[in-house]
Amino acid sequence: MSMTAMIANNAYANAARLAGLESPGAGAAKAADPSAFASLVQSAMESVTEAGKAAEMKSAELAVGKGDVLDVVTAVAETEVALEALVTVRDRVISSYQDILNMPI
Repeated sequence: MSMTAMIANNAYANAARLAGLESPGAGAAKAADPSAFASLVQSAMESVTEAGKAAEMKSAELAVGKGDVLDVVTAVAETEVALEALVTVRDRVISSYQDILNMPI
């Protein structure tokens, strides 16, 4: 399996885990609860933060000669994918909010 496919697979698995889509119907139940959305966003932020910390640790290990370049590249790529997904969700939320504001009453 190529590294890009593995990174994408991990990103999709993390997104499904964060959205609670492991079991059928779980996403629909969470969609009605506003606090569930807030906890989803918070856990996504924590996931991105932890991925960034892992990438920094791998980079520090490489700098002192104890790490592997492939591990650093993989950790940085996973962080990048997670951050891009979070930014995309943020942009969609802002766009939806603006659409709601522009609706005629």
